[in-house]
Amino acid sequence: MADIERHWKPPSGFKAAVESAVPLPQIYNSLKDSKQTLVPLGGPGSRQLTWYECGPTVYDSAHMGHARNYVTFDIVRRILEDYFGYSILYVMNVTDVDDKIIRRAKRNYLLQQYERQHTDSAQVLAEAHTTLANSIAAQSSKLSTTQAEAESARDEAKAARSQHLKDASKKEKLAKELETAVLQEDLKLKQLQSAQKQLQQKGSQPSVPDILAIAGDVMGDLLDKQQGHTVTDKDIYRQHAARYESEFLEDMDALGCRRPDVMTRVSEYMTEIVEYIQTIMSNKMAYESSGSVHFDTQAFRGAGHVYGKLNPWAVGSAALAADDPDTRQGNGEKRHPTDFALWKAAKPGEPSWDSPWGQGRPGWHIECSAMASRIIGEQLDIHSGGEDLRFPHHDNELAQAEAHYHTCGCQQWVNYFLHTGHLSIEGLKMSKSLKNFITIREALASDFTGRQLRLMFALSPWDRPMQYGQQAADEMKAKESLFRNFFQNVEVVMRQHQTVKHTSKWDEGDGKERGLAKNIQQAQQRVHEALLDNLNSKAALDALLDLVKDTNKYLADRQGNTQGPPSQPFLVRKAAAYVTRILSIFGISAAAPDQLGFGGEAAATASANEGAAKYLDAFALFRDTVRSMAKSNKSAGQILAACDRIRDETMLELGVRLEDRGDESVWKLEDPAVLRREQQAKQQDAAEQKLKKLVSAHNKKQAELVRLQKLVQLPSIQEATKDKFSKFDADLNPTHDREGNQLDTKAAAKAKKVVDKEKKARDGLKKIEVSLAL
Repeated sequence: MADIERHWKPPSGFKAAVESAVPLPQIYNSLKDSKQTLVPLGGPGSRQLTWYECGPTVYDSAHMGHARNYVTFDIVRRILEDYFGYSILYVMNVTDVDDKIIRRAKRNYLLQQYERQHTDSAQVLAEAHTTLANSIAAQSSKLSTTQAEAESARDEAKAARSQHLKDASKKEKLAKELETAVLQEDLKLKQLQSAQKQLQQKGSQPSVPDILAIAGDVMGDLLDKQQGHTVTDKDIYRQHAARYESEFLEDMDALGCRRPDVMTRVSEYMTEIVEYIQTIMSNKMAYESSGSVHFDTQAFRGAGHVYGKLNPWAVGSAALAADDPDTRQGNGEKRHPTDFALWKAAKPGEPSWDSPWGQGRPGWHIECSAMASRIIGEQLDIHSGGEDLRFPHHDNELAQAEAHYHTCGCQQWVNYFLHTGHLSIEGLKMSKSLKNFITIREALASDFTGRQLRLMFALSPWDRPMQYGQQAADEMKAKESLFRNFFQNVEVVMRQHQTVKHTSKWDEGDGKERGLAKNIQQAQQRVHEALLDNLNSKAALDALLDLVKDTNKYLADRQGNTQGPPSQPFLVRKAAAYVTRILSIFGISAAAPDQLGFGGEAAATASANEGAAKYLDAFALFRDTVRSMAKSNKSAGQILAACDRIRDETMLELGVRLEDRGDESVWKLEDPAVLRREQQAKQQDAAEQKLKKLVSAHNKKQAELVRLQKLVQLPSIQEATKDKFSKFDADLNPTHDREGNQLDTKAAAKAKKVVDKEKKARDGLKKIEVSLAL
């Protein structure tokens, strides 16, 4: 997109940082849509960074798309803090006053009232059918409008490219985003049509709860339009937002995300937001209209600023701004279609606050500019959010801040804008508005553990789209198992090898120790280069996985040759310690500084002071079992079966994995839940194999039965060959042809082959006759 003009000013000291012999990390900057060297506001030598993260709008449960954003930026933050050593002031907002919150809280409240007051299911059903039909008509119209705009954009982009116009790439970007918008609007239409079909399939007498479970969204919207002005209790909104804020923070804790250093709520910054808007107005870049205040995009441009730095191709697109309530606000009061609301005049049934323009509440975009500026100041190092926030939200934030600090000469409020790639499901971004989401709690209860989710996000480039699905879950379980088995193998080596009993001198004959030491150094270099290059956690993890494989191969080679030199535990521990360190930086491992592995459950299980009794009880019980069996002269097979039971039952519940290695066993500590899942998987696999064999045997018997049924239906040999022969001897050998002529010796020999073939076809039937006779 080289022909799209982008406006970004490198920070002070940028050129020196790029040319420095000691490289600084590069990071993908959405303001340039390219990788740029990260230079703090304090200069290349500074280790201080400021970062503002767009937090949640707390109107519903957080879903996996949110997890993609917050876990990914938690990994990025940890890399900058724990690997590169930056000290970051990390600020995140919580939007607790917003159109979505107001709408959802009112809708839920009105639906509850409606359900209590309407017990006639036939009436509710009729209203639901009507409301769905109206919603389908409205969505069809919206889809048609979006399709028309997308088609027009495609034609303009094609013409611009063919004519080699300067803005061809800009038009192509717009066309591509509009194509995605068409898919999203089409999905919404299909979901409404599906709800209509589900309702029709319920018949004529479904219950009221069943009807609302299908059509509740559209009926809630209708109730809001009809009765929303009657909802005047502010606690309804406060309680709704507080509930989902608490749930969001619990979800982030479950995913292992570090808390922000500062968390700002919109409801607590009303005074600062009003003052911020007043400054923009005094700078002549906002205007009041009917109690609302709008940002003046044309005056902003006239003052020498650039509007739409992140997505310049999207500015002016009605379809791409269609879901932005601040752009839609006051269409009849705005001076220009791209102007947007900073302050919204109060409406009946909505919470409101005092302002110089009357009762009202802030727009969505202004909150972030005001709160980030209040905490950090007139310039930020880093601002971040999901890809879908680039336009209009983040572009509007930039404009507001530059307008606010206009007299200070501010032309660039943010130096580095970071956006995570979408998490897609079936080709579209996961989104509440598209109703194609899976909540974080649902994912943690079914498909993933918190560690597996973090591993999945770390194995995907942070700034690129990624797919969500069962295949990803299976892959992460396999990757986690690979790391876990590696750590367990290293623990076995550390326990078994004592330096006083084994030589610590490297064997120079095969050079395997020197080779592993080189593998460790190469992995460290690959990780460092990967993290310098856009904080590439995927490439770093690939390097760790290669080191794990190299170390496992070294251990297998050494342990497989009992007559050769032993494995070197200190060297192996060095590899495991490095893997643990990087996994800890990414938040994948919770191990203490002196621990190896993932930490957590297995480390807790290893505490002898807390759990010695249960292991000793298990040993005593097993000893009693073996002694009793020996006294009773039980067979070796029965004793071995008892050994298997303690491995598969007793030790499993104690969180101990026993592995047979020839004539000896090794133990590894593991989460009992993991061992149970593995055992269940093995049992399920064994059951499936057994079923497969039974089905195969059944199919063979069935085929044999069909074959025998066909044999029984065969005619006698004489009947089957009557078109060739007319007489046979006692052994059923033909003696005369069909005309009654006696066969000569040569003809008789040929005839015998024909009959032998018929006899062979009836062999199975003959065997059955013999068995019945017996």
